[in-house]
Formats: sequence, structure tokens, C-alpha cells
Amino acid sequence: MLGLVTSKVRRPLLRPGTVRRSFLIDRLRQNDPRPVVSVVAPSGYGKTTLLSQWAERNGRSFAWVSVDERDNDPKVLLSYVAEALDAVEPIDGRVFDALASPGSSVPGTVIPRLGSAFSSMTSPVALVLDDVHTLHDLESRAALSVLADHVPGGSQLVFAGQAPPPLRVARLRAQGMLLEIGPRDLSLTRDEASLLLRNADVAVDDDDLAELYQRTEGWPAGLYLAALCLREGGSLARAAASFRGDDRFVSEYLETELLARISPRQRSFLTRTAVLERMSGPLCEAVLQRPGSRATLSDLASSNLLLMPLDRRGEWYRYHHLFRDMLLAQLHRTEPDLVPVLYRRAAEWHERNAAPGAALEYWMKAGTADAVARLAGVLIFPAYQQGRTATAERWLGWLEDHVNMEDYPAVAVLAALFAVVTGKPAAAERWARIAERGTITTSLPDGSATIEPWLALLRAYLCRDGPGQMLADAELAAATMAPQSFWRTASILLQAMAHLMAGDPDRADVLWEDAIAEHRADRVLIGTCLALAERSLLAISQGAWDQAEQHLSRAQSLTRQANYEDYPLVTIIHAVAARVALHHNDRPRALDQLTRAQRLRPGLTHVLPHLAVQARIELARCHLALSDVAAAKTLLREIDEIRVRCPELGTLAGQAEDLRRQLSRAPGGASPGASALTAAELRLLPLLSTHLSFPEIAREMFLSPNTIKSEAYSIYRKLGASSRNQAVTRSRDLGLIDR
Repeated sequence: MLGLVTSKVRRPLLRPGTVRRSFLIDRLRQNDPRPVVSVVAPSGYGKTTLLSQWAERNGRSFAWVSVDERDNDPKVLLSYVAEALDAVEPIDGRVFDALASPGSSVPGTVIPRLGSAFSSMTSPVALVLDDVHTLHDLESRAALSVLADHVPGGSQLVFAGQAPPPLRVARLRAQGMLLEIGPRDLSLTRDEASLLLRNADVAVDDDDLAELYQRTEGWPAGLYLAALCLREGGSLARAAASFRGDDRFVSEYLETELLARISPRQRSFLTRTAVLERMSGPLCEAVLQRPGSRATLSDLASSNLLLMPLDRRGEWYRYHHLFRDMLLAQLHRTEPDLVPVLYRRAAEWHERNAAPGAALEYWMKAGTADAVARLAGVLIFPAYQQGRTATAERWLGWLEDHVNMEDYPAVAVLAALFAVVTGKPAAAERWARIAERGTITTSLPDGSATIEPWLALLRAYLCRDGPGQMLADAELAAATMAPQSFWRTASILLQAMAHLMAGDPDRADVLWEDAIAEHRADRVLIGTCLALAERSLLAISQGAWDQAEQHLSRAQSLTRQANYEDYPLVTIIHAVAARVALHHNDRPRALDQLTRAQRLRPGLTHVLPHLAVQARIELARCHLALSDVAAAKTLLREIDEIRVRCPELGTLAGQAEDLRRQLSRAPGGASPGASALTAAELRLLPLLSTHLSFPEIAREMFLSPNTIKSEAYSIYRKLGASSRNQAVTRSRDLGLIDR
């Protein structure tokens, strides 16, 4: 449903008539040892063309990613990078596992694995990231900055865009690691300008060429547009005056010269198709509702260098960015009321052609909130399951900015549950309040007739009023939802947990068995894995260790099979595995499981209080068995913080008090170490491995710089480190973040 666009990882094709930039290509081909290349210039300077020509004439492999606005989701961006590298040489599958997992940390897991794959390439490769200036997401930019530290010898990481790349440019420049190409380098020479005009079938004498070259200052796009102007009968004086090395005068030229000199049919085709990110014949015909649009597109593609092919079959194209901006501006001036109509037609075409993700983006541009809400309701959890949490949050942010979300309570429920499982408690509570105030009369995506089972399920997850109310809510959800609802397993699990907290483990076990029976051969549900872990834990409490290990083994196998290993919810599985390891006196395996749990624990917050407290109780028991009192006390403090918000947790509250009594009798022990890192410190830890400053990290985490600094120093102390680099190295050695 949310697949990658394959043309984004293909090197753009060179068009006949393109001026070859021999001098610059030779400069790039000189086996320059500098691992990072920066090509920065305004639009229209031929950055993409230069790099494509370099790739065509270079002996080594090129991996290419054409970046755009939708890549402001670090896992989407890095998925394209991984796909591009994998096309050159197969990379470790663990990279794709981390990218597809919603719980994996980008700086703590994805970047180390991807960086390791890049640095392990057996032959030199140039990894090109084109149009990187479209990235404004801080985590995405930080990821690329760290990736620059992993360039293998003989390879290069190439950034092209209209603004400086997301790198520590001054440091790289001082260390001699950065090759920079700018507007002055990219400006055409006079001979190249002459060749460009000849290739465009425009003949001028030396004096006219000199005038045109002087006025355009060698700006490639300006020279090409001037050539189009002359070819269509425009005057040399007008062409020379219109293009002076930037695009300030381009829109005026477009209106008074180019568009005025072509047929109305061609003019409307150009301006109206500018709403499209990518164009094909069928898409153009659907958007313009005009037969023959395929032929028009084909004619333009064969004659206009401002239309760029995206595949070798001649099916998909895009406009040069500068040209598209010009055309869109013209469309907004001349036919503003038509713009949302064109976006709606594009959205409808993409829906009909099984591209709901692209359709949603066009619906957003059309401002059609009902359609955005409808598709968001379908796509939020697939996006989450593919690791695209930032993309899902962007969709939800758009809806919040444009509509009253109380009119869309089903989406608000999904948003609340999405925030629950991604460990964002403030967002979960806010969305839950919105959902509870909303009303809905239509059926829901799971087939339920009303919103009530969804709201009941959400209340059961949040467990605000104790196990009795949680059970009533979960039973109401199960009784009123559609028979084939995708929430059915969740409702069974919540009923089981409520019975457990109410002191009825036998009934809980029956329900967990029912949840496991929901397992489908074609898809592993996270609920199946959790139910197996709970049955294992219950068997341990009864001394049935063989049975416990059977349930645990199956839970672990299914978790690996479905790539759930980075889900915060599976913290409980690691806790159970640690207990089993300690039963066998296998201390190394127990410590390994506790470390895995430590990485995931911050995602279990007070908006999932039953599982968050239960997992921490089991982890604390393991640490006590290992005489790690400091770690157990840290977990108890986190339990207390959750219970302040959710005090009624039935038997879990009693287990927490038993744990407190055990800790009161335990010896003081050594100073807190790495195992005593708090959830807040564990959330910060992966970001320390990036190049983000403390103030930048604070903005990313919505905390004050002083809080970040204080938590960082506490991390240093617990890890026995005296600096940020030492803390990161120590964390990698301990397995708290990947290498």
C-alpha cells in the first residue's frame, strides 16, 4: 500500500543534446580521495545533469536517490538509500528489518546498520542524494550527517541541492574530506553556451552570443530558456534581458514569451499538468480529461529538455523543478479555481490505480478533508507497521491544522492508539480526548456499525479506572464490534489482562489461548506473541518451567518471523526470557535479554499502564536476582510514576508493593551503572550518537536544553564515561545502541 517509488532510485536519463560538462567530469573522475562531495547551486545550474554525466563516464558503481518532500520521514529516506545501495551490491537484510520496524531507533539501530552496510561495500560506489535541500526534518538531516562518517575508502557520498547539505561542513572542509562544487563551477563556459544553442537549433553570431552569454552569466537554464525564446521567434534583446543568472525574471518570460507563442492546447497542458509530481499518459488524460494527452506528453518529451524521463520505457516523466515552479505559478495566477480540481482528479486516479499513499498526498493538496481522513484511517497502521511513523504523524498533523477532528473520531481513535504503541503519552491522551468528544454515524473501516466499540477499546487500553472498568470496556468492544474486525484479538488480550489484574489468572489463561487461536498462517499478529508471553509468565508462577519455555520459544520465533523485535510491546517477552535464563543459571543470556528490554522499555508508558508496569516488575525481579539493586530501584521509581497516573492496577499494584519490600531489605550495593539508566535517559541515548547539538536534541525531544544536558551528564556517570563520544562507544559495547 505504501511502496517505494522505484524511479527515485534510478539515475536520471541523459537527453540527446545535453551539453557535456567535460572539465567538471574530469575533475570528479580524478580519483579524488575526499569521501564527501557537495554540489550546491540554485535551480537550473545543471547539478543533476552533471552528476548523471559523471555516472555515465565513471568506471565505478553509482547508487542514486532523488529526494523529495515526502522523504522528510527518516525511515522513508533511509529506505531509499538502502534500496539504492542494495541494487549495487546486496546489503545485510537486518538493515531492511530495522527500517520496516516501527519501534527501531533511527540513530540507535537503523543508521548503525545502514552505515555498516555502506562501509562494507566490496567495491567503490558513489551514493548520490539529489535535491537534498528538500529535507527539513531534523532527524532525517542528522541521519545523513552520520552516514557521512561511514563512507568506505574509494567510495563517495554525494549531496546535490540548492542549499548546503546537512553536514558539519566546516569540520569536513578543515579535514580535507569535502569536495565542493558551486554556481561558479557549474556556469557554462562560452564554448559550452555556444554548443547548447546549436543543440537547440538556434544559430547566433559571435557578437550575439557574447551578449547573451554576458547577460545570462553562463546560467544553463537561462541560456536554454533564451534558446527556446529565440526558436519560437522571440528577439535576442528580449531573451538576453530576461535571464541573468537567477529566476527572478523567468515567470514574466514564461507568460509573455514562451506560453504566448505556443498553441492554447499546449499551453493548458503545460500549466495544468504542473500539479503532478510525476506524469504518465494515462494520468495526464485523467487529470486534464482530454483525449490525446498521451500524444502531447510524448511530443513534449521528444522536443523539450525541461521534461525529464523517469524510466527507460518512456512512460513516466517529471518537469525540471524550475520549469514546474514557473508553470505552477502561472496556473495559480490564471486559473486558481481549477487547481484543487486538478489535484482531486490526480488523487482519484491514484486511488483507482492502487496507489493510496500518493492519492492521500494529492487529497491533502486539494484540501479535501473527508478523503484525507478516509485514507488516513486506512493507512495509519500500515504506515506504522512499515516504520513510517513520521509520515503518519504528518498526515494527522495536516488534519489537525485543517479540520475539527471531533468530526472524525474514528481517525482520532486510530491516532490515539498509534501514539500509545509508539510511546507518545501526551499525544495519546490528547487524541483520546478528541475521540471521546466526537460523534459519527457512518460505519467504520473494520465494519463496525458505530464508534462505540472503538472508543471502548481505547478506554480499555488506557485503563484509567482500574481492572473492573477495563474488563467492562473490553467486553463491550468485543460484543459490539464487527465479527471480522481487526480489533478482535486486541479486545481478547485486554479482557485477559483485566482478569489477571482482578485476580482471576485461570480465566485470563483461557482468553490468552483464544487470542493465540486467532493466529493466521498468512500473518503473525503482535497479539499472538504477547499472549504466548503471558501464558509463559503464568506457567512460571505455577512452577511449570517446561511449559513456560515452550510458550516462550514460540513467542520468540513468531516475533522474529514478523519482524516485531523492535516493538516496545515485546519488552515483556525479553523479561520472560531473562527469567527463564536465570532459572537455568545462564547469566550471560539473562543479561542479553535485559539489555534488549532496556532498549525498548522507554516506549512502554503510562498510557499502556498494565503492560508497562507488568514488564517493569518482571525486569526488576531479574535485576534483584542478579543483585543489581540500583537497576531494580530505577524500575520501581518508573512503576511509581505510572501508578501516580493510574493507581488502580489490581494485583499488579500488590506485586509492586512486594517488590518495594524486597528492595528495602536489599543491601545498598555499588553506584548505579548502565543497567540503571532511566527511560528518559534511554530515549536520549541514541541521539547522542548523532551530530545534533544539545539544543537541537532538545528541540527534537520537546525538552529544555538544560534537561538534555542534565540527562546526558547522568548517562556519562552511569556509563563511566567522561565525554559524549566515550558514552556512545560504551553504549555500543554494551549493546544499548547498534554499532
